[in-house]
Amino acid sequence: MGKMLASALFGFVVIVAGAVPSFALQAGGVEVGDLETGSVVGQRFGELDVDAQLFAVEIGNLKVWYPPMTVIDFKVRPGRPVVLKVTNNSSGEHGFLLTDQTTQQAPTVLKAELVLKPGETKYIGIPTSDLFYATQGNTLSYRCQLHPGHVGGKIIMIK
Repeated sequence: MGKMLASALFGFVVIVAGAVPSFALQAGGVEVGDLETGSVVGQRFGELDVDAQLFAVEIGNLKVWYPPMTVIDFKVRPGRPVVLKVTNNSSGEHGFLLTDQTTQQAPTVLKAELVLKPGETKYIGIPTSDLFYATQGNTLSYRCQLHPGHVGGKIIMIK
């Protein structure tokens, strides 16, 4: 009886241990916050280097996210989380949606979505593992989800 109970308990532990990685990918991992209060995978935003700064700006009558393309080379940086600084320098509310266009409808999609007031800055932290496993290609797209006519951009990841 004791051996049967021990083997059943061992089998349960093996099943639970095998299920844990499947939950990690669906956790999303994307954290949005301020520099002082935000954190990702236990590391505060203030302790991490900012990998890219993105700005909502107005050029004439056109509202765009600048720069239109950002490259992050993962071959030369440590495996720390990616931190993006997103600032709205335009005169009105501006949306920010960061996602992988190819897997946009998948349940494990990498997605960061926020709305910024004029002059507001937010930080987005993404674990490196989520960048690699929740995206199909090497490109993430960002755009304004509030206004389809606004010009977005891309983040290119060199793995």
